[in-house]
Amino acid sequence: MKIRVFLSLIVIFAFASFTRAQYKQPMTVKDLWAMKRIGTFDVSPDGSKIVFEATKYSLEKNKGDADIYLINSDGTNLHPLLFSPASENNPKFSKDGKRVFFLKKSQIWSCNLEGKDLKKITNLYTGVTDFTLSPDGSRFLLTSEVNPYCATQACNKKRDEYLKNRKASGIIIKQLMFRHWNRWHVYNRSHLYLFDKNKDEYIDVTLHQLNDIPPIDLGSAHDFTFSPDGKEIAFVMNPDRVVATSTNNEVYITDATKLRKNFLPRYKKISVSKGNDNEPVYSPDGRYIAFRSMKHAGFEADKSDLIIYDRKSGTLRNLTEDWIYSVGEIVWTKDSKNILITTPYEINNAIFEINVATGKRKPLLKAHVNNSLRLSSDGKTLYFRQQRSTLPYEIFAMDLATGKVRQVTNINGERLAKIRWHEIETFWSTGAGGTKIQSILVKPPFFHKGDKYPLIFLIHGGPQGHWSDDFHYRWNLQLFASFGYVVVAPNPRGSIGYGQKFTDEISKDWGGKVYVDLMNALDYALQKFDFIDTNNVFAAGASYGGYMINWIEGHTDRFNALVCHDGVYDLASMYGSTEELWFPEWEFGGPPWENPELYKKWSPSTYVKNFKTPMLIIHGAHDYRVPETQAFQLFTALQRRGVQSKLLYFPDETHFVTKPQNSKLWWETIFEWFSRHKRK
Repeated sequence: MKIRVFLSLIVIFAFASFTRAQYKQPMTVKDLWAMKRIGTFDVSPDGSKIVFEATKYSLEKNKGDADIYLINSDGTNLHPLLFSPASENNPKFSKDGKRVFFLKKSQIWSCNLEGKDLKKITNLYTGVTDFTLSPDGSRFLLTSEVNPYCATQACNKKRDEYLKNRKASGIIIKQLMFRHWNRWHVYNRSHLYLFDKNKDEYIDVTLHQLNDIPPIDLGSAHDFTFSPDGKEIAFVMNPDRVVATSTNNEVYITDATKLRKNFLPRYKKISVSKGNDNEPVYSPDGRYIAFRSMKHAGFEADKSDLIIYDRKSGTLRNLTEDWIYSVGEIVWTKDSKNILITTPYEINNAIFEINVATGKRKPLLKAHVNNSLRLSSDGKTLYFRQQRSTLPYEIFAMDLATGKVRQVTNINGERLAKIRWHEIETFWSTGAGGTKIQSILVKPPFFHKGDKYPLIFLIHGGPQGHWSDDFHYRWNLQLFASFGYVVVAPNPRGSIGYGQKFTDEISKDWGGKVYVDLMNALDYALQKFDFIDTNNVFAAGASYGGYMINWIEGHTDRFNALVCHDGVYDLASMYGSTEELWFPEWEFGGPPWENPELYKKWSPSTYVKNFKTPMLIIHGAHDYRVPETQAFQLFTALQRRGVQSKLLYFPDETHFVTKPQNSKLWWETIFEWFSRHKRK
């Protein structure tokens, strides 16, 4: 009887498992926006708890809300700590671990570990954008958007009231850069403040500076910090007058004990490169400051080396001079003998350990996309966020003694269990000059051997970026595949993660070797994978990927239809309307009047007479990186040439589509466009 019951249970369990598997469905846009997105997190001083922010979005309300959660570091007892209609984010434990500091309504607040006893810590008129705590927990370094000519909060308030109440609306602009990315940058600058919560005193560390701290771009989440004894502050600032043409971010230090309210402080610059220097991190023993450094002025995608500054001798040492990869985040081990870093590594963002004395490197974790490194106070456990194409960011932990990795959070597990998809695959093809090119391949959810599927060929932006094993909330490879397509996403010349030489070889050659790399990868896929329907091949890309779509438009008719999102069409007019001028000046050897031939050679607008492939164009009004006029010019050219074309214009979006309902329209429009141009 027991055997019969046992067998019955097996049958029931097997049927239930089969039923659950049968009811798995492809991912939808609704699923994409239903995922909770883990942001910043912190580990308690005793290592027993983790506090983190997670943002949830509502398609119906068309907006998101960030809440703060608490979980034991072993993955148990997950529960919301702060859960209100007003977003709470950037949580950090107090030094005794009994309270949590966080941002809410642009001020620093705190609560106990039950989410109660809320206290408002700051009351700055200009608000707080980011903060970090001093080693003893009594002071904060915080950033705030202020008028650089104002020494007081009262002055800032008076200035704002004047601008609000004046009758004229004109803005007088005196220098570059007057707007950046998706916002205007005319009056205010980000300043660094030292706040003593016991004295309720704010000291502007960067008083009257006309540049931003942290820098307006090419910075990191760690561009200001205290020394271990709290007596010194390190921060990053670009000292150049015209930041639109400069990547010269520098690392400075100042004596925190000598800072006085409304007095100009004295700084010491410790970095020497004319390129981008950032992310200063003190060693636990206080002897060193580690930071990232690029060698070349004006090159935002240069290799980032790991530099060690000896505070005793004042000397600098490069630990990664002979390494082909770029250093990302920096975390010291407790004994100050090693540094843990992240680095783009093929389609992954890997974690390595570097010995400070020898420079010897050791990989700790190569797979998937890993970042936001946090070390436990005992130095034994490394916590980090990890994502992959089938997993949005979750918090993971690694035992540094054994290398064993475990997943701590699983906030999207229930929804993920209902989705059917395939893990990514990769293949290598031969690009220009015999160089090997890696591509990601994703099969549709209900893939059946013997059937054929249309192909979407995706081209990434940057151009110094890469397709990675990530769960992207805009260009999600799995969601593209879920509509019944095979997805191929190549990493051609210019991509990061394959060494600096590979990255460098796109500059001044935007439609050259990279185009060969892409077309060869496509040829390889069409010849190698018999499940691809060669009669139905589509391509899409954004930013530089959009540029390449426009380049393809003028150089081949092998695609059924194309999608260009926020793409560059005319390089000369793009130069005159973008904001970060260092970028086109590096990529094309100066401004257009100095090198007009190169601008004309690599501009898709030069080849309008060849345009014939149907194209969908998508653009946001507040994209100041690739301004909307690029889309208007492109659409005009296609229409005048009689090419099937359509423009999807978002008056409330930027370089990205970030609003849920706009995203839904984006996906629907793209797949309607592809469907319309399928051949039977």
